[in-house]
Parts: sequence; structure tokens; C-alpha cells
Amino acid sequence: MPALALAAESAQGQATQTTLSAETRDQNGRTQATATVAVMGEDGLPASGAITIEDHGKQLAGAALNAQGQAKVVLALPGGNHLLRAVYIGDAAHLASASQPATVQAQATTTTPDFQPPVVSPTTISLTAGQSGTLKVTVIPENNASLTSPMFVTLSCSGLPDQATCAFTPETVEILATTPTTCAAGSPAASCPPSASMTIGTQAASRASVAPVSHRNATPIAWAILFPGVLALGGLAWGSRRRRWLNRLSLVALVGLVTALGTTACNPRYSYEHHAPPPNPATPAGTYTVTVTAQSSNGVTAITHSSTIALTVN
Repeated sequence: MPALALAAESAQGQATQTTLSAETRDQNGRTQATATVAVMGEDGLPASGAITIEDHGKQLAGAALNAQGQAKVVLALPGGNHLLRAVYIGDAAHLASASQPATVQAQATTTTPDFQPPVVSPTTISLTAGQSGTLKVTVIPENNASLTSPMFVTLSCSGLPDQATCAFTPETVEILATTPTTCAAGSPAASCPPSASMTIGTQAASRASVAPVSHRNATPIAWAILFPGVLALGGLAWGSRRRRWLNRLSLVALVGLVTALGTTACNPRYSYEHHAPPPNPATPAGTYTVTVTAQSSNGVTAITHSSTIALTVN
């Protein structure tokens, strides 16, 4: 029985323990919390994969665990009480787990028009190389009632693995003095904070390379190489009696040599037609922390807030 229980546990994955600690500091009138997460398996070894940070059950950010089974997530929190919790989503060898909640008191923000870090939903996404996925990015305004002109917020991302891309539709969202800060379920877009679609694309490895162009008749290239050489040898033989002919033949040989180089491997076209391009590499498998940044500027000062998500490529 103990052997059967051990085999069943191994097939399902081993249990894990997730811990969370949060440190706060003030940054320009906003409370910034640094959440440090660690996930260990019951065998004492670090787990791998992705975690999410929740606030009162609402997902705020996602991140990838490093080789030590740890992740650090920086959160810009609006004023009020927050109950943070880290959730490990598990992987093929480990079961999911959650940390004990951590209470954080955030200071109220200033009255300057601002916006919260972009809210990305979901905060974790898993793709097979070659697939693409779509997430929703919402920008929630703060103190926007004091705006005298529209605030334009541009979205971007960083931290993607090689052979992966991201795009936003639209890339820039607009905040007005009348833009709402909350949105009831089923409300029209005009009654909600502005949002954009974020598409992450990955690339699959090409299965076969393109065959090079075959040439049935390589005689012109051979003549381009041999003919100038024959002329040069003939010129050397006659050179002792006809010096002017030697000069002319040397010039002809030089022109022929240039022609030969232009039609052989020194020519990029020759390389393209005779050597197939390498196959496309796939997006490397793994779990990555992708940063989604929202930035606005009034021409004098810039406002930048970021959130993170976890991207898993299989």
C-alpha cells in the first residue's frame, strides 16, 4: 500500500508550500509594495512555473519563478487596505498552493490626475510555440475629474522571449475628465475605464528548409572561370614577342575574373540560389515574466506605471 500511494502521488505531482512577504515604501505619494514569493516542493527543492499576486481575490500581477523557486513583484497600490496573497498555479511535477495573506496599508494618492498600473486579465497565459493568445489591458484613471484636457496613455510590453511578439489594439487609450473608474458587469464600453486587447504571438519551428534552386546547366559559370585563364596563359606565351597583346589579354583576363566572382559564391544571389535558408527557430520553451507598461506625458512630466504577467511557452 505505501508503494502504491507513493506512485499515485508521483503521478499527480508533489505538494508545494508558497510563502509571501511584502515590503512597502512611499513613492511620489503612492505606496509601492515589493512582494517576494518563494515556492518549495515537499522534497525541499524549488518549484518552477508561474505565480500570481491577488488582492482580496482579484488578480493584480503574474511572474515567473527563477531557478531558486522565487519571484519578486513590484506593485503600485492605490490608497486603502490591501490583502495580498500569492498563488502558485503548479506545473507537471508540482501541485498548486497558496500563501497566507499579508495585510498592507497603502497611503492615499495625491489629487494630481493619474492612473493605476495597467490591469491585465488574465495575469498568466500558456501557449504552445506557434500559437497566439489575447489578454485584456484596462487603464483605470485616478483623480481624472481635475483634467483640463485629454490624457493619452500608450501601452507597450517588454521581457518577451526570442521569437515572440506583442501588439496592442488600440496602442493608445484616452482618459477624459468624465471617464469612469469602475465598470459594472455587462456595461457598455463608454461606461467603463478604457481598455485594449493585447495579443502575444509565438513562433513554431519550421519543419523543413526551403530547397535551393537547382541549375541544370552550369556551363556558363565554368566558362566564366576557365576562359579568362586560357586567355591569360596564351598571353604569357606570346608576351615575349607582342608586349601590347599581353597587356590587352591581361585586361581581358581581369574582366573575366571579375565576371567569375560575380557569378559564384562571392555573389549573394549565388548563395541564396544554391544554399537553402536555415529553418525558423521556435520560441524557446519556459516561463517568462512579461512587463506591460502604460505611459503618458503632458509635455513636461511623464507618468509611467507597469504590471507583470507570466507567459509559459510549451
